[in-house]
Amino acid sequence: MAEAVVRPGRLKVFLGAAPGVGKTYRMLDEGRRRADRGTDVVVAFVECHGRRLTEERLAGLEVLPRVERTYRGGSYTEMDLAAVLERRPEVALVDELAHSVVPGGSHAKRWQEVEALLAAGIDVVTAVNIQHLESLGDVVEKITRVPQHETVPDAVVRRAAEIELVDLPPEALRRRMAHGNIYAPEKVDAALSHYFRVGNLTALRELALLWVAGRVDEALQKYRVEHGIGGVWETRERVVVAITGGPEGETIIRRAARIAARSAGGDLLAVHIARSDGLAAGASASALVRQRALVESLGGSYHSLVGDDVPTALTEFARAENATQLVIGTSRRGRVERFLTGRGTGETIVALSEDIDVHMVTHERAGHGRLLPSRRRTLPNSRLIAGPVLGLVLPVALTFLLDQTRGSLNLTSEALLFLVTVVGVACVGGVMSALVASVTASLLLNYWFIPPVGEFTIAEPNNFLALVVFAVVAGTVAATIDRSLRLSRRAARATAEAETLSSLAGSIVRGDQAVPALLERTRETFGMDAVELTAEPATENTPSAEVPVGQGGYLVLRGRRPLPASDRRVLAAFAAHVTVAVERARLAEAAAEVEPVKAADRMRTALLAAVSHDLRTPLAAGWAAIASLRARDVEWSEEDRGELLATADESMARLNRLVENLLDMSRLQAGALKLDLRATDLMDVLPAALDGMPADAPVVDIRSVEEAPAVLADPPLLERVVANLLSNAARHTPPGQRVLLTASALDDRVEFRVVDRGPGIPAADRENAFVPFQRLGDTDNTTGVGLGLALSRGLTEAMGGTLTPEDTPGGGLTMTLSLPGVPAPLAARRAVGPD
Repeated sequence: MAEAVVRPGRLKVFLGAAPGVGKTYRMLDEGRRRADRGTDVVVAFVECHGRRLTEERLAGLEVLPRVERTYRGGSYTEMDLAAVLERRPEVALVDELAHSVVPGGSHAKRWQEVEALLAAGIDVVTAVNIQHLESLGDVVEKITRVPQHETVPDAVVRRAAEIELVDLPPEALRRRMAHGNIYAPEKVDAALSHYFRVGNLTALRELALLWVAGRVDEALQKYRVEHGIGGVWETRERVVVAITGGPEGETIIRRAARIAARSAGGDLLAVHIARSDGLAAGASASALVRQRALVESLGGSYHSLVGDDVPTALTEFARAENATQLVIGTSRRGRVERFLTGRGTGETIVALSEDIDVHMVTHERAGHGRLLPSRRRTLPNSRLIAGPVLGLVLPVALTFLLDQTRGSLNLTSEALLFLVTVVGVACVGGVMSALVASVTASLLLNYWFIPPVGEFTIAEPNNFLALVVFAVVAGTVAATIDRSLRLSRRAARATAEAETLSSLAGSIVRGDQAVPALLERTRETFGMDAVELTAEPATENTPSAEVPVGQGGYLVLRGRRPLPASDRRVLAAFAAHVTVAVERARLAEAAAEVEPVKAADRMRTALLAAVSHDLRTPLAAGWAAIASLRARDVEWSEEDRGELLATADESMARLNRLVENLLDMSRLQAGALKLDLRATDLMDVLPAALDGMPADAPVVDIRSVEEAPAVLADPPLLERVVANLLSNAARHTPPGQRVLLTASALDDRVEFRVVDRGPGIPAADRENAFVPFQRLGDTDNTTGVGLGLALSRGLTEAMGGTLTPEDTPGGGLTMTLSLPGVPAPLAARRAVGPD
């Protein structure tokens, strides 16, 4: 009997944008709904974290017992995978998908246990936060400054049949936190000021939305493949609008912006083809500036190109930008112009657009334009073809008409009619057409109308002269027309080049002159595939163009076509701007190298100014006390001697602290500070830090410090940091007030807060408090050289921590010292002692 094939279970994931958004609650709610419909549902593992509302959702659901395991002297409970497989429910609820399982089971990760359940045919409903996805771990750490040690491969979550995003606005989540619905009360303050900041929550929310959107795109693509759908489904609009610098530009841009706005996340790209035909001729530089400003104010981007052919350049740009819509204005040409020039730019773009939708926007200038010259030729293809045809057909037709009215006109009139015909053909088709028409007309005139009729002979010299004049006039008229068209083309080309260089100069003035930006602008303008700066001429893969840049450098353009000679003049101007940008970059690098020297000089000056007083003060006080004791002409009482000795001792201690701070700061700046990081309790270093407080310092109120986990720190350095923070807080605390020292754990970090009720520091000046030799708020010049906070932050960061100032509710300043907690293996070894 064949063994039955087990259908793999279906996975549903509740993806949380941040901790506390309610994903476990939603998972339990899903289980209750399925159980109410008659589905066999069990709770394989759920962690409620003491949240009352979440615990209430467990009522009525079957909860399987957990398995207890011992690890490094501690007792932990985990999901009993064997019991779940033996129970074989239809649906299992499994929380914390990224959890690392305590050793002792068959799998190291919770998601591996879930895969085992799915392989057994059990449907699983689970929950995980966005920060636990493996691909986002580094991004989340940069945002929150909290490393993610518990991760799950993205592929595991992507394979889920259903992914449901659980989300809350940041302020709503912070209110839930403040009400105690997420963490215990003693952890709320630390969480709100650290991980649960509005900026952190907003960034995590955006990450979750983008990740889920990508998953939706994958599902859509899979559906289209499975159903053989080959057409384009534009789920995100990218709208390219072609602008000419003409009066219709603003109308077209606003129309394109409305099209892009219809789709959430739609992009607007405006492109101007700077060349000598349809989209460039007649362009106004001032109008282009206004239109560029309009595009940028509407959230779009502006691009300027040089192309051989407007429709080709425009459609190639649209495809390169993955555009879904292309917006152009209707032609400004009149009916006669359209008849003479044939298919226009708009019709050609439609033919080339393929799967890109083309919108032709009407405007008040439609049909009121003028004949526009072409870049490659003085005449369009339609006239170049029609001219020779007319040069053959029109003289024959005229001959037929004149033959029908023979005798009514003399030879002179007939010759003039032929001349008018040749001039007309020259106007249509240029020199070559005029040559064809003049030869045809001359032969017909000679054969049919110049005696002897019916023979190709010229009997009289006057007739020969008439034919020569006939041909000269026709050729001169045609050449004049052709020259005027060429001059018009050159003028338009010069205008296009001026517009391109004007746009480039505008970018330079606006500050877009960085070398990468200029290289990208060059690539885009000339329609190349790549542009690079090299130290040597290109030897392989012959480039489309190569121009020297600066001293010993080359600007290399690579593309599918050679760069036309007419574009190289503009390229030389781009190369000149690149040369200037490269030189500016070199000067900026040189200035950056000089800046540390200037900073060191400023610090040395500040040090001398501060030390000149602060070293002298304790020296003078100690020297005076010792000199008084040594005086033989004064008899000091024991009380006076004790007071003088105490003054000398305090002065020497103050001088010693000042020298130690200076030495430590110099070690930090030189990178020569040696660290001995080990598990350290704050209570071990706190007594020594308190001993350094002045006798008249305010009382330090210590809360929750004994319960705080150990941190990974250098004990002597931690003592220095805490002593500096307490001294700073005591100095600014008003009489009768206390300094508060608290501690709390958050994830794998421990935070210590030193709170004072002083005047505080304005937000704009807080970072200045950590600059060496700054004494914010101290006007008596008796509080040291201003190294305390600067040294504290430097030592903290050297130990892998952070030191940040915050407002104290009700007034004052709170210094938050965050240090990494002791890793679990190290903490376990510390708990049981050395082997």
